[in-house]
Amino acid sequence: MKVLVVGGGGREHALIRKIKESPKVTEIACCPGNGGISYDARCYPVAATDIDGVVALAKEIKADFVVVAPDDPLVAGMVDALNEAGFPTFGPSAKAAIIEGSKVFSKNLMLKYGIPTAEYKVFDDPSEAIDYIKEKNEYPAVIKADGLALGKGVIIPENFKEAQAGVKEIMEDKVFGESGNKVVVEEFLTGPEVSVLAFTDGKCVKPMVSSMDHKRALDNDKGLNTGGMGTVSPNPCYTEEIAKECMEKIFIPTINAMNAEGRTFKGCLYFGLMLTPKGPKVIEYNCRFGDPETQVVLPRLKTDIMDIFEAINNATLSEIDIEWSDEACACVIIASGGYPKAYKKGLEINGLENGQLGGVTVYHAGTAIKDGKLVTSGGRVLGVTALGKDLKSALEKSYAAVEKINFEGKHFRKDIGKRALAER
Repeated sequence: MKVLVVGGGGREHALIRKIKESPKVTEIACCPGNGGISYDARCYPVAATDIDGVVALAKEIKADFVVVAPDDPLVAGMVDALNEAGFPTFGPSAKAAIIEGSKVFSKNLMLKYGIPTAEYKVFDDPSEAIDYIKEKNEYPAVIKADGLALGKGVIIPENFKEAQAGVKEIMEDKVFGESGNKVVVEEFLTGPEVSVLAFTDGKCVKPMVSSMDHKRALDNDKGLNTGGMGTVSPNPCYTEEIAKECMEKIFIPTINAMNAEGRTFKGCLYFGLMLTPKGPKVIEYNCRFGDPETQVVLPRLKTDIMDIFEAINNATLSEIDIEWSDEACACVIIASGGYPKAYKKGLEINGLENGQLGGVTVYHAGTAIKDGKLVTSGGRVLGVTALGKDLKSALEKSYAAVEKINFEGKHFRKDIGKRALAER
């Protein structure tokens, strides 16, 4: 099989490395890819959001299967266009991807079908949103832009002044563009956070192993929100008992709700959960593999991923057993100095050979090849990932490798997994 993967970050590199293990696959193409991905797949300069361009590329290279990884093209209908052109594809249709594409849709879906989530109200008028927050007078509050915002469309104000500024930023200054035309104002939930990705063909849902993300830029969860500075799997807070409750009250009801709405979801559905004192609640849904959760979940997958993708495409997921390794996995993100704000690009990366390092897997998120050298080209540059018999040994391997990789201004958190180790 010749497989085309759409996207160019660390998540896509993790998918490609896993697809590469399948004996069914003879060739992998990626668009647009990145410097590190180019060691594992043939990269084509077609933007991940260029629907016509991706369909044309799939035809040109005679792809047997296409995997659409990022949110933007999924929400815009890339899977629909590829299916129409006759390509078997992994990823939800635009009708189903709205579960991430609109926070208002997903919150209303949960309310309608009794899926546990935070209390909320929707506003399209900034002054009404501000009046509601003032009247509620509960902090921290949560303000979310309705549409896609690169995983950054959430503001958590600690007081009224910050809330006012947040509403203005999203709805008036349009820092997230049209995504901020509407906002969801919701109650702040407390408890451990858990990320659970799940394979589904719209009839059957098979959750993957759990993980724990670290969103803030600095140690001890300080600093700005990022796309994720590291992850560990499994998440020790996510017990078998909680997993069973989530299956009964959240995972299956969500799949059923989407079917009832005529929006059957096929692909990877991401559940961002908060384990509150009143039980697990949904913070958010994503219509695709999470980044950097994928980087710790897929290394633990023992089953051929192409078997899973084909079963989802054929709606026969219930017929296959998905096996996972008992090992723990840790991923430490090496970012550019200044991320998530301004940072330099084009800095040479030292310490890797053909993009890799012995004993760990290095997933490339923001790298490029320039004049034959591997250089930085993004905020999150590399995800240094290791498996171990337990979390402690996985983290030790990952951090030992991080020390061997260098570029000017390299930045990483030194406390990835610390919370998880304390929970054990």
